[in-house]
Amino acid sequence: MTDLSQNMDILKQLNRLLICRTDSIGDVILTLPLCGLIKSINPQIEIYFLGKQYTRAVVEACKSVDEFIDVDELFQKSAAQQLETVKQLKLDAVIHVFPRKRIAKLMYQSGVPFRVGVSGRMYNLLYCNKIVRMSRKRSEKHEAILNLDLLRGLGYQHQVENSQVPAYYRLEPQEELPERLKSLLSSNKFNLILHPKSKGSAREWGLENFGKLIALLPSDEFQIIITGTKAEAELMSDWLSGLPAHIINGCGSMNLKQFISFIATADGLIAASTGPLHIAAALGKVALGIYPPIKPMHPGRWAPLGKNAGYLVLEKSCSDCRKTQNCRCMAEIKPAAVYQKLKTIKDAVN
Repeated sequence: MTDLSQNMDILKQLNRLLICRTDSIGDVILTLPLCGLIKSINPQIEIYFLGKQYTRAVVEACKSVDEFIDVDELFQKSAAQQLETVKQLKLDAVIHVFPRKRIAKLMYQSGVPFRVGVSGRMYNLLYCNKIVRMSRKRSEKHEAILNLDLLRGLGYQHQVENSQVPAYYRLEPQEELPERLKSLLSSNKFNLILHPKSKGSAREWGLENFGKLIALLPSDEFQIIITGTKAEAELMSDWLSGLPAHIINGCGSMNLKQFISFIATADGLIAASTGPLHIAAALGKVALGIYPPIKPMHPGRWAPLGKNAGYLVLEKSCSDCRKTQNCRCMAEIKPAAVYQKLKTIKDAVN
């Protein structure tokens, strides 16, 4: 392509761009608006997404992404094969959303013309030629907005607001829900998914609180489905076995692609700051998150962004639980408050 190094309108002239985000599902979901915004600016651009295999289903459900690339599969190849693989993509630009030195070096060695990285990584000063000055740790901005701010490296200077983010997810289920999973959902009740665990990625509200919330939810109004991985089901086995008979245990019954379709078919979801919460928000479902008031884990940084999303957090400054997984400030959020917040969002939708 032509030399655009002096052109502040770089983004509109790119043909192929790679997004690098090789961490968890929630982080990937909050990176998808970056892809959507790029496509809205340059509809003809081809967007590749380099990520972990377990996030593939999420990325492939995004209409803005043209192709997913498995980072582990890439690095299983020899150094020469890695270079050849990247060169064959004929990339014009790469955005390192989740910085990794190995990837930054590979993109540099592959001769990608525009390589966007943040200033906080010393190796980016060597391997990237479009440096964006930012500090995620000290920022008051939402994670999705911080991701969008990386476009400054390609000449995009407009500030996107939190309320504008949902328009850029462009997330759609890729698989029709199997009958065995459809049968878990009610045709005349509000289908509410409760996702108590987080695989250790977030502070949790606690099974006791979820149990008290279930007791508050009228069984004639709510169809309640508990979800989680098979491993999480084992951790919750005693709690699950003690739930009322009408509560449905959906743990370990679906893969990620099916889970996305299940969330899309249900009506709402309650969880801590997890991938499923952000999936629900991105799909426009009632998505209620429960958060600690601890930076940088607080909702100002990680709240679900969706037209029907909301959150609960104690209005206090707290760092007492920073080094422990059990958070008293989370546990002190009352089930009655969660129920009331759920009804408020639910009634606003109806």
